[in-house]
Amino acid sequence: MGDNEEIVLTPAGYKELADQLENLRTTERRDVAERIRDAITYGELTENSEYEDAKNAQAFLEGRIEDLKHIMQVARPLDPEEIPTEHIGLGSVVTVTDDMDEEWEFTMVSPVEADPGRDKISDESPVGEALFGKKVGDTVTVNVPAGKTQYTVVTIHK
Repeated sequence: MGDNEEIVLTPAGYKELADQLENLRTTERRDVAERIRDAITYGELTENSEYEDAKNAQAFLEGRIEDLKHIMQVARPLDPEEIPTEHIGLGSVVTVTDDMDEEWEFTMVSPVEADPGRDKISDESPVGEALFGKKVGDTVTVNVPAGKTQYTVVTIHK
């Protein structure tokens, strides 16, 4: 990540990250600290795998907190006014049909927010890149792991 790189998030994504950071800082930190305390009371630290696991979990947690803090410093939520509906851009909710005539609705998001399992597609993914800037009625061909797929843009809204 560049130093001055701005990360643009959907309002929902911004809130999700803020909530996640808050949860890590409070609940998760407390849980890990308890695990470490419990592990210490089990005695011999040299062969205490519970303690090792807890320390590793703590290191991972602190790393995640730092990452999220950095993201939140450079992130800004999209203003609903900025979300385009005449073409596909960040925050657009897009419906496409594929070459099997199946409909798929997804939200175009930045990589930080991407979650294909929840239909949040990164603008830097093959599908996102191919569709970015397209308008209703446009058809694109995307190289996907299974080969090539064609998507036709049906609707764009926010």
